[in-house]
Amino acid sequence: MIPSPEPDEPSPDGWSDPSVDVGGVEDAGGRGDAALDPAALLDIAVEAARRAGALLAGGRGEALHVETKSSATDMVSEMDRGAEALIRAVITGQRPADAILGEEGGAQAGASGVRWIVDPLDGTTNFLYRFPAWCVSVAGEVDGVVTVGAVYDPTHDELWTAIRDEGAACNGVPLTRLPDGGGLATALVATGFGYLADERAAQGRVAAYVLPRVRDIRRAGSAALDLCWVADARVDAYFEAGTNVWDWAAGALVAHEAGAWVGGYDGGPPSGEGILAARPALATELRALIRRASARR
Repeated sequence: MIPSPEPDEPSPDGWSDPSVDVGGVEDAGGRGDAALDPAALLDIAVEAARRAGALLAGGRGEALHVETKSSATDMVSEMDRGAEALIRAVITGQRPADAILGEEGGAQAGASGVRWIVDPLDGTTNFLYRFPAWCVSVAGEVDGVVTVGAVYDPTHDELWTAIRDEGAACNGVPLTRLPDGGGLATALVATGFGYLADERAAQGRVAAYVLPRVRDIRRAGSAALDLCWVADARVDAYFEAGTNVWDWAAGALVAHEAGAWVGGYDGGPPSGEGILAARPALATELRALIRRASARR
């Protein structure tokens, strides 16, 4: 389970999104059809992530048609769209009644109680620049609770997986529970920035406040990988505002199942207002620091 937040804070357990209808359920247990075996759902997520990753890795040397979305720095390529189409085909080929939410293709309704949350290429700018920090993220949500997740990094052939309450692994090797030692001053902290100039300026001010109070900051450009690196103790913490659920759904579960506290800046569920992952004691310190930094804007 997620380590307990402070007593006056809401629990972020499940990261459910009440604004999204994931479809009806059929049985009294609230889990839809009897075939909702988490291991089987994870197999689908892994297959989809690996196949999309292979497609992306094979297309890196080709001339790509690139467009922009929210700003000139927010890019999308034909490879993003092709990878998402492949992921959707893998999912609907095995579970046609499930809902799907993808970064590029939007929402597809379902009637099974299962929703797949897909980022076909997290780190598009890195991919286009051949910077080796991009991945495919596929999460499976059951009745509004993220239950399975797979994050695949084709560049390094690393696959992070998680099943809620059953642990997380990297390439099949279980991730040990994170040691709860060390404070802010010795923490290596990952973060990220948005695409709009005003948003980036505000995020930069927060990062500037955090930087002298931690060991150092890293900015790789992929929220899903940042979360998996927290799980694998490659960084001590991660925080970012302005993300979407497809950026973090799978990676947040991986981090949670490795023992990290995962939630929003206010101690509730992650949201566009902020997501933070760290060892439990460190998470409490970092949330307080970010709240102070945000209040100074």
